Amino acid sequence: MKKIFMFLAVMGLMTFTAQYASAQDGDSLTTADSSELVAFEPVEAAAEEAPAEAPMHQEIKRLFIEGGAGFMATIIACLVFGLAVAIERIIYLNLASTNTEKLLKKVEDALNNGGVEAAKDVCRNTRGPVASIFYQGLLRYDKGVEEVEKSITSYGSVQMGQLEGGLSWVTLFIAIAPMLGFMGTVIGMIQAFDEIQRAGDISPTLVAGGMKVALITTVGGLIVAIILQILYNYLIAKVDGIVLSMEDASISLVDMIVKYQNK
Repeated sequence: MKKIFMFLAVMGLMTFTAQYASAQDGDSLTTADSSELVAFEPVEAAAEEAPAEAPMHQEIKRLFIEGGAGFMATIIACLVFGLAVAIERIIYLNLASTNTEKLLKKVEDALNNGGVEAAKDVCRNTRGPVASIFYQGLLRYDKGVEEVEKSITSYGSVQMGQLEGGLSWVTLFIAIAPMLGFMGTVIGMIQAFDEIQRAGDISPTLVAGGMKVALITTVGGLIVAIILQILYNYLIAKVDGIVLSMEDASISLVDMIVKYQNK
């Protein structure tokens, strides 16, 4: 009986040991699996949590809001009004451009075939400041060449003023836009120092907020000024080209009238 009891005790101990070992192996596998999951989860989480690149319009909207709606709105207004004036001037100057050689040829043929009145009709039916100057000169044909020259010079100045009309507004917006940006810079710095004063300590977070507003408004003002400056230089070059063609064509017209009078 004692031997049987000892045998059962040994068998029970062996069974308990086997169950305990298997349990330990299961726990170790569970721990290893969990460690592997922990090791791989941050990578997957990091891949999932990596923010996608925002579209450009959303990025511009965010910068607009962070830069301060007040100053950014005034800078955008400068850009809109400046572009409106510049586009209007571009259209006007393109319509004012004339093929002066072709016009001179038509006027010369009209003078030789139909006289001064035919030349006036050609100028009336032609668009542009050069044709208008020719018409004003031909109106004073009967008063002599000197009066024709004076008329061309005077009316040329009027046409030049019309060509340059509106450009002063573009220069105004070019000057105002960066000024508004610099004002936003100063206000952003003031806000940063106010936050530091209220907190009683210099914190990078407090300083970064005001500096960000300052930099965004400055960049916005400079971008607007650069865009308008490029358009302004194009307009000035366009006006200079038209004025130069007006002067050359006016000299040719005077020579043409002198030649016609000496026939």
